[in-house]
Amino acid sequence: MHRIGSSERPDLQRAIVIGAGGLGTAIARRMALSYRVLLVDIDGAKAEMEAERMRTEGCDVKAAVCDVRSPQSVADLADHVAGSGGFHAVVQVAGLAPATGSFHQIIEVNLRGAALVAHAFRPMAPQGGVAILISSLGAHRYFPTPEMIEILREPTTPDLANRLEALIGAEAAKTGVGYPISKWGMNFFVRRQAAAWGERDARIVSLSPGMIATPMGAREFERSEIKRQNYAKTPLKRECTMLEIADVVEFLASPRASFITGTDLLVDGGVTAALLET
Repeated sequence: MHRIGSSERPDLQRAIVIGAGGLGTAIARRMALSYRVLLVDIDGAKAEMEAERMRTEGCDVKAAVCDVRSPQSVADLADHVAGSGGFHAVVQVAGLAPATGSFHQIIEVNLRGAALVAHAFRPMAPQGGVAILISSLGAHRYFPTPEMIEILREPTTPDLANRLEALIGAEAAKTGVGYPISKWGMNFFVRRQAAAWGERDARIVSLSPGMIATPMGAREFERSEIKRQNYAKTPLKRECTMLEIADVVEFLASPRASFITGTDLLVDGGVTAALLET
């Protein structure tokens, strides 16, 4: 029975949004227009604060804690979701930018963490369900060697970052190359997982935003000459907004995208196309 004064909507499907930063919160708020939402973050207090804000707006949002670097933490989250009604969409947003983590941290969160989440949720994916992994235009500007591709075929291995660093060298690992490697690996993982998700009549996709107007993006913009150059070459002459990306996520989770799987959707204002011409 519905509780008076409650914004709970048991009649709605559920979306799991992992990452309660600027973009994750924007996605959670957009999804909450038509889903029950579980907002997940490594910082439980932060996730609960954002969930409470959305509840005051009439959204059915709850909070949970998960460290995507930990297989046990991811498994615990999956068990919690399975025991509390399952899910329709899981959106993996949590990630580190080049300036916010070391090579090992970026590989562990952006790639291994995303793969752990997808593997944990696939066994309970419902018919029509979907996993959406937030990638980056950086994946489209990186070209790994055949040796690296072999390592990236197994993104959940505990020694993934060590194996990649051994391949490229410790000095190269300090240059920020971990970020495009992690996002290329994510897109590669999505392509290779399409068949497995299809066995459950479910989908898996990645979404590669361009430059987004977020607090983390603003800090990265100040530190990165490459980002400033890319901004100048963007055909639409602006950054993407978080709400625009949230709208694309909602589309990918909807029946309107029911034949989209095993691929990446690039939403970058045309900058990748422009860079190909230079």
